[in-house]
Amino acid sequence: MYRRTFAALVAFAFLIGCVLVSDYRSVHAFQKQFNSTKTPRQRLAERSFPNVTLTTHEGKKVKFYDDLLKDKIVIINFMYVKCDGTCPGTTANLVKVQKLLGDRVGKDIFMYSITLKPEEDTPKVLREYAKAYKVGPGWQFLTGDPKDIELLRRKLGFFDRDPLRDANKSNHINMLRWGNEPHTLWAGCPVSLAPSKIVKEIALVDWPSADESKRGGDR
Repeated sequence: MYRRTFAALVAFAFLIGCVLVSDYRSVHAFQKQFNSTKTPRQRLAERSFPNVTLTTHEGKKVKFYDDLLKDKIVIINFMYVKCDGTCPGTTANLVKVQKLLGDRVGKDIFMYSITLKPEEDTPKVLREYAKAYKVGPGWQFLTGDPKDIELLRRKLGFFDRDPLRDANKSNHINMLRWGNEPHTLWAGCPVSLAPSKIVKEIALVDWPSADESKRGGDR
C-alpha cells in the first residue's frame, strides 16, 4: 500500500512539474512577445527612415535617423548643385523660409537638403553652394554613398511610379517634406509654394507646446 501511495505521489509531483514548466514557458513566450511589440513610431522609423551614414557640407559624418531625425521637427528636400532647372529657385525659396522661421532653425526645427548627385556634390561643393546662397545655421546639405541616397529618396517618397519620369532627377526636386518625428506627423507640399504658406503648413506639425518634456513621444 505504501509503495502504491509513494508511486502515486511521485507521479503527481512529476505532473505538477510538467505543468509548471509549461506555464513558465508560456509566460516567458508572452513576455518575449510583449517586449518585442514596437510602437508606431518605431515601425515608421524602420520602414521609412534608413539609418544610413551621410556627410554634411561641413564634412561631418552623421546617421540619418539617429542624428538628423530623431526627436526633431525636420524639413527635407532633394537637390543637386549643377541644376539648370528649378534647383536655384528652390534653394532661394527655402532661404526665405529659413528667415521666416528665425532662430528656431537649428534649435527645434532642422532643414536638410540631400543631393541627388553625390558623385558630383562633395562636401566642398555643397559648402560653396550653401555659402553662395547665404544659408544660415541649422540647415545642412548632405551627400553620401549613391546607393544610400537612392534608398533614402525612395523611402522618403521622392519617386515617380513611371520609370521614365523617375529616372529624370529633376522630377524629384520640386517637393518638400516635413515632419515631427517623435509625434509621427508628416506632410509635404510643392517647394515652390510661397514661403509664408510653407511656414504655415509646417506649423501643423509643430510641438503642441513649448514644454520640452512633451517632445519625447513613444520611443
